[in-house]
Amino acid sequence: MAAAQPQVPALKIPRGRTRSGDIDYLVLSFAELDAEVDAWCTRFAARGIVRGDRTLIMVRPGLPLIASIFALFRIGAVPVVIDPGMPLKSFLECVARTRPRALVGIPVAQVVSRVFRRSFRGVAARVPASSSLTARLTDPRIMAGSRKYTTVDSAPDEMAAILFTSGSTGSPKGVRYEHGMFDAQVRLVRETYGIAPGEVDLPLLPVFALFNPALGMTTVVPEIDPSRPAAVDPAKIVQAIRQEGVTNSFGSPTLWRIIADHCRARNIALPSLRRVLCAGAPVPASLWAGARGLLPNGRLHSPYGATEALPVCSISSESYVESERRGDAPPHLFGAPIGRALPGIQVKVIAISDDVIPTLGDARELATGEIGEIIVHGPVVTKEYDSLPDATRRAKITGPSGAIWHRMGDCGLVDDEGMFWFCGRAIERVETPTGPMYTEPCEQVFRQHPRAARCALIGLGVRGQQMAALVVETRPKNPAEAGTLAQELGKMAREHSHTAAITRFYFRERFPVDVRHNAKIHRLALAKWASRAQHFDFDPNA
Repeated sequence: MAAAQPQVPALKIPRGRTRSGDIDYLVLSFAELDAEVDAWCTRFAARGIVRGDRTLIMVRPGLPLIASIFALFRIGAVPVVIDPGMPLKSFLECVARTRPRALVGIPVAQVVSRVFRRSFRGVAARVPASSSLTARLTDPRIMAGSRKYTTVDSAPDEMAAILFTSGSTGSPKGVRYEHGMFDAQVRLVRETYGIAPGEVDLPLLPVFALFNPALGMTTVVPEIDPSRPAAVDPAKIVQAIRQEGVTNSFGSPTLWRIIADHCRARNIALPSLRRVLCAGAPVPASLWAGARGLLPNGRLHSPYGATEALPVCSISSESYVESERRGDAPPHLFGAPIGRALPGIQVKVIAISDDVIPTLGDARELATGEIGEIIVHGPVVTKEYDSLPDATRRAKITGPSGAIWHRMGDCGLVDDEGMFWFCGRAIERVETPTGPMYTEPCEQVFRQHPRAARCALIGLGVRGQQMAALVVETRPKNPAEAGTLAQELGKMAREHSHTAAITRFYFRERFPVDVRHNAKIHRLALAKWASRAQHFDFDPNA
């Protein structure tokens, strides 16, 4: 891209406001970004970082993140990326397990690495996270200038990076990415969504900015704290989109709901956007419904996948409306539509099992319309976790000729038109004496209530004998109001056979959610909380 469009802006970094109130950006062209990557290569060489070295990245979004990671790719080193908002204990466990040899970090990261020496004991090289613009003034080894580096000739199956899962339903795990997987991801994203060089992207999840240089898109760095994404100021995001003519953006449903609510309250539309990719949790019906007004010249898309396999399926706002119109697939029964399998990706639904499934022959594929566990195979599917052989065995299935299938850990089904539906995380299903209950189909029923837009199905007791209950993210003023709300929700539950057994309700002001998207609800944590919290039962005779 630096050769094809050298003067096109590659990166725009906010640095304040102009007198007129516009966002003031530091702008780097693709040629300048390419030179910045070479400068980082020089810095890494000076610190003795070589091909194959695992390098922990602890930097802020924007120039340091993009330039340092592409420099590591260029010299063949392996970046290790962990969520910045992860609890310290979990973060240190991830570092210790990954055993990085080098660290690229902001000052506080450098301090942490020395205070918690045991977790960082393998780190032999430390590189400050300033850009080369600053580094040239402070590091004599950079003062002499940087030479042009040739990208190493990496094999498709050579390890490219270790990216950590969000840990929303368990401990975060390092996923081993190969260069061939990244290449397949770039091609699939470009072809699926028709992304062309010259477009402008506002990535609300920092790691997705790494796709942009390969896709030829300009990256506009958003004014957002990646460790607290839900605290975003939507006015700043909207200003950046309108001022810079942003054509593409990726973010969680939580973030885009905040932005959409802001725009709807002020009668604002975003005509420059051609597409919004919304993932991390099911997109709420209200966001789908408001997509046309928010994006008059674009579409809302929801790619389905995980850190271990992305993208797998995708659904657009038009396809969602189509699924709603079909009488044989009501969302409150099927869950959330996630689209059809993308080209080159195979998706199956198999019988749910909490045990290891060694081979595809040991799995029982289910018929159309049956809820089971979703498994996937294709060039974007990763093969193993780093230093976690037991987790790898539980998550992977070996198919014919050694093909690797990944167990998504999600429940779902496929309908008779090839549309896949998400029914919830397998580990979060509620196993009652009369059978399993799934989070998404059940929660869809209660989200129609104005005070239950965010709710969570939980199981109380021992699996197999669990009692289903519902937690609603709201704060009643007093017990009387809570009791009234429980009665209203209980009546809604009785209107559908698959929710009729839910008679116990809890109310909590704020849900525990994942750090990365602020969208995935920690239902297992809510179930533990509910065991000691006040509840309100539905009384059919009241």
